[in-house]
Amino acid sequence: MEKTQEIEFGLDSFGEVSADSSGRLLTDAETVRLMIDEAVLAESVGIDSYNIGEHYRDQHVDSAGPVILAAIAGRTERIRLGTSVTVLSTQDPVRLYAEFATLDAASKGRAQLIVGRASSTESFPLFGFDLADYDTLFEEKLDLLLHLLRDQPVTWSGTVRSALVDQRVHPAVGADGIPVWVGVGGTPESVVRAAYFGLPLMIAVIGGNPSRFAGHVDLYQRALDQFERPRLPVGMHSLGLVAGTDEEARSAYWPHWKAVMDAASKERGFAPPSLRRYEEEIAEGALFVGSPETVAQKIATSVRALGLSRFDLKYDIGRLPLEHRAASIDLYGREVIPRVRDLLADRPAPADPHPADQLA
Repeated sequence: MEKTQEIEFGLDSFGEVSADSSGRLLTDAETVRLMIDEAVLAESVGIDSYNIGEHYRDQHVDSAGPVILAAIAGRTERIRLGTSVTVLSTQDPVRLYAEFATLDAASKGRAQLIVGRASSTESFPLFGFDLADYDTLFEEKLDLLLHLLRDQPVTWSGTVRSALVDQRVHPAVGADGIPVWVGVGGTPESVVRAAYFGLPLMIAVIGGNPSRFAGHVDLYQRALDQFERPRLPVGMHSLGLVAGTDEEARSAYWPHWKAVMDAASKERGFAPPSLRRYEEEIAEGALFVGSPETVAQKIATSVRALGLSRFDLKYDIGRLPLEHRAASIDLYGREVIPRVRDLLADRPAPADPHPADQLA
């Protein structure tokens, strides 16, 4: 089935500070270097893209993603280099264009972007923006960014920054441009906005059954038709960990997921996590945690349910030890991705030469 060959399988990082095998928390600098090494590993095992978030909080080191991506570009040849979200609302589109046009040149055309309004809003006070302008900032800056990518020289005016008149910004991007996706957390308005601007849609699914977003995909397709846009790709970003067995993966992931969700529940006012909820999220929800076969089956189900062209696995969470991160990347690339392609092409699984290993 040809469609299986068109799916992009990405690896997402929020630059979360890891720990070594002794439990020592890595420094920020060590974690930055670890991310670079992990992206090199991702390329070596066949993963299509490595994508970095943007946060401004303790124990996250992804505040300058383009710099880390440029370092990765110097050590890789094939893997695409992007963002799992860029908080466009608090970025300057001209600077962002210059950074990613430069990254695209340095990497020989491998740069890509996912832009969003922000679910974590620390960047607004940090850079002097008002949350009251949340939607206006994003819409106007997205409009300017797309003009820079598509229509140079640019003449543009808006309310959130100074106008540009017949302005060229260098370096120029290649003929294929830089792919830009809109990341959404599930609001219908954001889905329609992506269709209006004619951009692919990336849905962040961090809780509940992914199939519940089928209505959003349908809304997106109907909006594309209304705006007379061609059909465009839909992707999905979710959290997970791959290990040798289901039990190993669940045991390794649980304390770090719980710690992150405990903090989020206090910050955002929702119910604290429980082991029961954790198990439900693995069985039927948004956590892709388990053996390669378990995770592959769940990804394939989500691809079919939502008509996905891209699936990104966020592999770092809390203080997850670096050895678990490395093993998860390796298994995702070497075993999960090929198995998903087989499942989508309705090819049977190869015989397991060591079936007893799954019971260990």
